Amino acid sequence: MSPTGPAATDFPALSAQGHVTFLGAGPGDPGLLTLRAVEALASADVLVAEPDVLGVVRCHARAGVSTPELTVVDAQSAAAGVPVLRDAANLVMEAAKGGRRVVRAVLGDPGLDGNAGAEMLACAAAGVPFEVVPGVASAVGVPAYAGVPLRDEQGADVRFVDARTASDRCWSEVGASDATAVVSTTLDSVAAAAGELVAAGRKPDTPLTVTVAGTTTRQRTWTATLGTIAQVLKQAKVLPSPDGHQPVIAVVGERSSAAQRDQLAWFESKPLFGWKVLVPRTKEQAASLSDQLRSYGAVPHEVPTIAVEPPRTPQQMERAVKGLVTGRYEWIAFTSVNAVKAVREKFEEYGLDARAFAGIKVAAVGEQTAAALVDFGVKPDLVPSGEQSAAGLLEDWPPYDPVFDPIDRVFLPRADIATETLVAGLIELGWEVDDVTAYRTVRASPPPADTREAIKGGGFDAVLFTSSSTVRNLVGIAGKPHNVTVIACIGPATAKTAEEHGLRVDVLSPEPSVHKLAEALAEFGERRRDAAKEAGDPVTRPSERRPGARRRRTTT
Repeated sequence: MSPTGPAATDFPALSAQGHVTFLGAGPGDPGLLTLRAVEALASADVLVAEPDVLGVVRCHARAGVSTPELTVVDAQSAAAGVPVLRDAANLVMEAAKGGRRVVRAVLGDPGLDGNAGAEMLACAAAGVPFEVVPGVASAVGVPAYAGVPLRDEQGADVRFVDARTASDRCWSEVGASDATAVVSTTLDSVAAAAGELVAAGRKPDTPLTVTVAGTTTRQRTWTATLGTIAQVLKQAKVLPSPDGHQPVIAVVGERSSAAQRDQLAWFESKPLFGWKVLVPRTKEQAASLSDQLRSYGAVPHEVPTIAVEPPRTPQQMERAVKGLVTGRYEWIAFTSVNAVKAVREKFEEYGLDARAFAGIKVAAVGEQTAAALVDFGVKPDLVPSGEQSAAGLLEDWPPYDPVFDPIDRVFLPRADIATETLVAGLIELGWEVDDVTAYRTVRASPPPADTREAIKGGGFDAVLFTSSSTVRNLVGIAGKPHNVTVIACIGPATAKTAEEHGLRVDVLSPEPSVHKLAEALAEFGERRRDAAKEAGDPVTRPSERRPGARRRRTTT
């Protein structure tokens, strides 16, 4: 269905001087972008943003958008290891005066970014039309993700302080009050900010929380008091560190107490929070699985282990598709997403669409294949009610009945390396089968060197194996995963292949489904987290554990 209004990319420029959108990218989580922000990004000709902000918004910009690189013009800040990028105004004005649509994206909210305010004034002075798309301010979003409410039912005051620009008067006012103070500072300056508040009258035992990399899966939060925060960071081996210039949000007040964070830290307590999970599948197949892993707090890393190529001799496939249109088949059986893709591409080559399936029964081997068919516009008539495999499909497949089935032939488009299980089973049920190679699977190219090193060196917390071929191919192109890496397999056959390659299987999916596999890994992670807490140990990721530790297989 088409939208009722004009598409975002169809908006005309408002003047010959172009247009600028000052856009808040939020504190770091791309999911916090507003709908209006996504719409503005989709219509941008030029996207101006600092590198960390660009990573948040780039995926929503159209292909071909210009992303000019910001340069450092503040030599003093560069020498201090905190470069300030201030040529954004020139880039924005140059592009806007050239009649282009510009999005100027900043961290948090544009109204709280001093440079953005100066750039808005420059636009106004030059007569360049602009708009502002608010974003979630870091000082609000980060405490929410850290499980630190800023107000309660008593409605206490909240004061926001930027430690870099705070005056003595500001520190005195905040220090003399009992308001919740939200302090924006850096990791190596947080103790100095705490000292300012104590000097201004706050008690040294006032609780505070300090959060770095807030709203991202790198988020870490420490709970302490104004008087102990320096020691806490030192004991945690956080400081001293070359990364001490990282921005943090510190919340000072009773609402940041440890007791409340234990109950409200919803983000960092996700079952796979911060886990780097290797997903060895093709990019198209990995998308929904990666989304599910992100919902558990994981950081999925997709590594294709197979590449899909057309068959060497396409004539057989061409004859089968023509037979599909002319009524040669009673059924068509899809055993993979790639088979759906191969048939769909052949349809598009001939100018056909899903209507060509009219009068033909369609079978799908599992939920992923069925979803690919629905996306094509075809609702499958048969999906296994039990095991999602060729055997499961045969369990539900009806035998050929000459009274009810006018045609006795099945079209089976499949990979060149598929097994004969389905073909033999259909023939036993009385069907004739056109077993057609629709695509070839070949081993993918090796991943980059740093990925290979992470796989073999224990840089990944878990790897999900969704078939025996993913085991063989990953080991072949990248090497064997390290002993500390949690190995999760989709079924007994895949687990057997993993063990044959010297891998210890920790998680076995209760059903042959990629989503059940991810769910089983999340349950494993949750049990592991609960066990650490119960033992009074810090919650760590598998990659942070001492090499050589062994775990038994867990079936969920």
